[in-house]
Amino acid sequence: MSNKKQHKTSIGGQALIEGIMMKGPKGTAMSVRLPDGTIDTEVEENTGKKNPIMKIPVVRGVYAFADSMISGYKYLMKSADKALTEDEKEEDMSKLDKWLSEHMSENMMNIVTGISSVLGVVLAMLVFLYLPIEAVDLFDTYLLKSVDISKYHPLIEGIMRIIIFILYMYLVSKMSMIKRVFMYHGAEHKTIFCYENGLELSVENVRKMSRFHPRCGTAFMFVMLILSMITSFSLVLIFPELANINKILWMVIKLAILPVVMGIGYEFIKYAGKHENIIVKILSYPGLLMQRITTVEPTDDIIEVAIESIKTVITDNPEDDMIK
Repeated sequence: MSNKKQHKTSIGGQALIEGIMMKGPKGTAMSVRLPDGTIDTEVEENTGKKNPIMKIPVVRGVYAFADSMISGYKYLMKSADKALTEDEKEEDMSKLDKWLSEHMSENMMNIVTGISSVLGVVLAMLVFLYLPIEAVDLFDTYLLKSVDISKYHPLIEGIMRIIIFILYMYLVSKMSMIKRVFMYHGAEHKTIFCYENGLELSVENVRKMSRFHPRCGTAFMFVMLILSMITSFSLVLIFPELANINKILWMVIKLAILPVVMGIGYEFIKYAGKHENIIVKILSYPGLLMQRITTVEPTDDIIEVAIESIKTVITDNPEDDMIK
C-alpha cells in the first residue's frame, strides 16, 4: 500500500506484551507475536456510533483518558495471555497468585483484582500527589524557617512530580519485559509516521522513521504535569489564602482540578497533532525528550507486528482518518 499525500492521522496505538493495539476509523486491531512466531490479529470493528461527549471540548478529554485506560488494560491482559507460554505464565505468577487462582472462585478473583486496582491508584496518589506536598512542607519547615515561599509551593511541587515521574519511568525501563514493550512503543510511532508520510508500509520504510511522536501518551502525561503546575500556581496567585491551607484540603483541590487539566491536555495533544508552530514545539519538547526513555528502537520482527496492526485499521481513503 502507498499513499502519495502526507497527512496527520487520528490513528493511535498502544504497545502491549509482544504486540501492538491500533485504533482507527474502522475499529481497533490487536496484533500479537505468538510463541510459535506467527502474528495473531484480533479486530473489534466500530459500531458506527460516536459518544456525544466526544463533541464537547475539554470534557471529551476526561472521557477519552478513562476509555483509553480501560481498553488499554483489557488489551494488555489479552496480549499477555496470547504471547506468553504456559511455562512463562506459571513463572510470572507469584505464590499468592497461584493460591488465589486455586482457592477462589472467578467472582472472588474479580473482587480481589478490583481491590488491587484501587490500592494501586491510592499508591500512585501517595507517590505523585501527597509525597511532593509533604516534601515541600518539610523543606519549608526545616530549611527555610525565615523565608516565606508558600506562593511558590505549586511550582516546586510540580517540578518534584516531574522528577519523580522521570525517575520512575527510567527505573521501569530497566526491566527486561518493559524494555520489549518500549520497543513495540517505538515501532508503533515509527509505523504511524511512515503512514503519515505517505510511504509504503514496509519494514525498510518504517525502520527509517523517527520513534519520537508528538501525539503520544508520554507527551500527554508531561503536558498534564506542566499544566497542573501552571494551574495550581495560578490559583495561589489569584487566591493567596490557598498557599497556607491544610495539606489534605490542598490535595482535594488538586484532584478537583485534575479533570480540567486532563481536558485541556487532551485538546493540546489534539491540536499538536495538526499544527507545528513554536508554542506546540516548546510544550511538546519535554514529552519528546521523555520518549527517549519510553521508546526503544525496534527490531524488524517487532516492526512487522506494528505494520500488521495498522494495516488492519486503515481504509483505502487516508482522509477517513485525518485529525478533525
